[in-house]
Amino acid sequence: MPSQSEVIETTVEKVARELIRRGFDPQDRVTVTIEPRELIPGRREARARVIAAGLSDEDIDRIIEEARTQAQPLLG
Repeated sequence: MPSQSEVIETTVEKVARELIRRGFDPQDRVTVTIEPRELIPGRREARARVIAAGLSDEDIDRIIEEARTQAQPLLG
C-alpha cells in the first residue's frame, strides 16, 4: 500500500472494482471518507427511507422518469 493518502473519485457502485484495479487485494483494509453533499441536503437520508419502504433502485429510476414525463408538457 502507498505510504501517502490517495484520493480516488468514483461511484459507490464502482469502489471495489476500482480498488482491485489498482492492485488492492479484496481482503485489504481501506478507509472510505464520504464527503457531505452540500448541494443536495437530505438526499442520502431520503434514499435510505425509500429503500426501507421496499423500493429498488430500478423502482426509484422508474418513478423519476414517470415524473419527468408528466412534467414535460408543463415546462413548454
